[in-house]
Amino acid sequence: MSGALLEVNSISVSFDGFKAINNLSFNIDSGELRAIIGPNGAGKTTFMDIVTGKTRPDEGDVIWGEDNVSLVRKSESDIANLGIGRKFQKPTVFEDQSVTENLMMALRNKRNPLAVLFYKSTRKDRNAVLSIAFDIGLESNVDQRAGDLSHGRKQWLEIGMLLAQEPQLLLVDEPAAGMTVDERNQTIALLKHAAKTRAVVVVEHDMEFIRNLDCKVTVLHEGSVLAEGTLDHVTKNQTVIDVYLGR
Repeated sequence: MSGALLEVNSISVSFDGFKAINNLSFNIDSGELRAIIGPNGAGKTTFMDIVTGKTRPDEGDVIWGEDNVSLVRKSESDIANLGIGRKFQKPTVFEDQSVTENLMMALRNKRNPLAVLFYKSTRKDRNAVLSIAFDIGLESNVDQRAGDLSHGRKQWLEIGMLLAQEPQLLLVDEPAAGMTVDERNQTIALLKHAAKTRAVVVVEHDMEFIRNLDCKVTVLHEGSVLAEGTLDHVTKNQTVIDVYLGR
């Protein structure tokens, strides 16, 4: 086994005869920032579904961490507890609660019924929330109702809620969608900062956003890896141009 944090080994999955993932293999290293691009139907979302336990592959395996744990039979909650966090394209925050309350609820604490029922925040918890709020650019919004935040700031809050769970791998789906230019730039900085202490995988269509992430890029097509390398490298690949960039 290599030192990869996540190993995707020859996974395949079909839906009603359509092969969404076709013998897909690649690795993500600890502390790596990786972008995944490709045309619609390339398998990007299905890949994340498999890693997070939402979909089980028909073949192959997904190996996690230095203990080489197989994820393919584990539940979504078990996988989350192992240290894999996922942010969907549409923000899902508690809109009637404040930014602080959202982050406080997301902190990595005991989740059994008694612990939740009798939970009281500690100074450590409050300091952790303030630190996360600063990291995601919401330090001036800590008392604001989450539902009143702009779309971009809701995205940051959801990323912060995932960071509060201390994941080793963060999967982020199309974070630039619906953002202003300034929000996109701050999101790039946020993701780069997060990747200093964990692996971050970003699925995105915005090529300028990917370029500014300045990271290794994996191109998926028809459920397989079509090309890998820097953005300049993969965008010069004629097959990538034909199936994706030329559209």
